[in-house]
Amino acid sequence: MSLAVALLTGCSAVRLAYNQGPNLAYWWFDDYVDFNAAQSPRAEAAIDDWFRWHRREELPRYAELLGKAREQVGGAVSAEQACGWFDVANARAEVALERALPGLTEVAMQMTPTQLAHLERKYAEVYQDLVDDYLQPNPQARAQARLKQALKPIEFVFGEMSDEQRTRIAALALQTPFEPERWITERRRRQQDTLQTLRQISAQPTSAEQATTALRALAQRSRVSPDDDYRAYQQRLIQFNCHFAAEVHTLTTPEQRRAAAEQFKDWADDARALAAKAPP
Repeated sequence: MSLAVALLTGCSAVRLAYNQGPNLAYWWFDDYVDFNAAQSPRAEAAIDDWFRWHRREELPRYAELLGKAREQVGGAVSAEQACGWFDVANARAEVALERALPGLTEVAMQMTPTQLAHLERKYAEVYQDLVDDYLQPNPQARAQARLKQALKPIEFVFGEMSDEQRTRIAALALQTPFEPERWITERRRRQQDTLQTLRQISAQPTSAEQATTALRALAQRSRVSPDDDYRAYQQRLIQFNCHFAAEVHTLTTPEQRRAAAEQFKDWADDARALAAKAPP
């Protein structure tokens, strides 16, 4: 459910946003990599190829998943069901990444020292943004930011929460085992791991197969931290999020659940409409 919701953001806006996806993806990558004149056409072609595949193969699956979500949202939802949706989202993300690896490999093998320095500076900016957003010195400001982050996806699906619902959600959110310092430290580790991997790929004689293997291993280390303590923390956080999602669902009214079901229907319709226009 969370994967589909992250992608599909509103009825008519969905189709417009998705159709602009290749351009938006190129601009995002260019912001990090700063493609040169020779690399830009190849990067654009790889992104276009990925979106053609995604439209043809993945959007029909999203439509099916959204249909199931529509059926489930009207009734009781258990923590196990919520974890099942998280698992589905992770599975689709892994498929999407695997399909992107050939294009990512080509970019990685062509990166220059100047581009790697640009990426390192970009990572430093991202790191500072995370510190500013999550490590507010005022504990009350941190709590307010945490509640805002928790409410955003909830209200995105169910609509506006009442004051009473917000109060109860805030109480639940405060129980989270989420530790922003630990999470940001892990993000920093992933950044450094990425830079080291890309430097090795671009600096040493490497075949495309070897580079792909290195990037796949990097992705695995990003999904599952090599640090034992962080993996245990991550599992605690996942379990909390599953229970949190189920408990929040119990707070919603029949009207809010009907509104969520209608949202899922609209998003499924958009996914099917977009898939129907996939090139052969």
